[in-house]
Amino acid sequence: MVSLLRGLVLAFAIIALGGTSMAADLENTLYIDVPDGRVVIAMRPDIAPNHVAQIKALARRGFYDGVPFHRVIDGFMAQTGDPTGTGTGGSGNKIKAEFSNEAHVRGTVSMARAQDPNSADSQFFICFEAAPFLDRQYTIWGKVVSGMEHIDAIKKGDQGRNGTVSNPDKIIRMQVAADVDKGK
Repeated sequence: MVSLLRGLVLAFAIIALGGTSMAADLENTLYIDVPDGRVVIAMRPDIAPNHVAQIKALARRGFYDGVPFHRVIDGFMAQTGDPTGTGTGGSGNKIKAEFSNEAHVRGTVSMARAQDPNSADSQFFICFEAAPFLDRQYTIWGKVVSGMEHIDAIKKGDQGRNGTVSNPDKIIRMQVAADVDKGK
């Protein structure tokens, strides 16, 4: 049953990516369980290999489990990846930018950073809508291929406080799909 469900999710992921086989690679598929359900992300090591490697390493050690969506701006994006929930924390491992020609469209998963282009760490955001002003300035490392409605349901922040969320929703669990059947 689990294999059948996984196969269906991957088939939908392939369709959502325009028929490419990127999502068929369980090593580069990410599951994010949020309060409303499971979100499936096809990671893009072809355009951001170092960012994908960092996300996978952090997910595998449970770094993202219980981390809040601390900044959520309706019509723009939901940001997470800071265990302190303040927007200033991270894993302590900065990554050099890997900008690409990919566009920030609905479902794009991209790294948050400070003013320095090479300051991305563990924080990332998922776009609710297209955000072309971010293109070629933030590293895109994945795309939601299933469960975007669960991201849409995440508690929104205060517009007057730059999207800061009081009592935010949290990532329940984040894991690499290849590890799910291994019992990790």
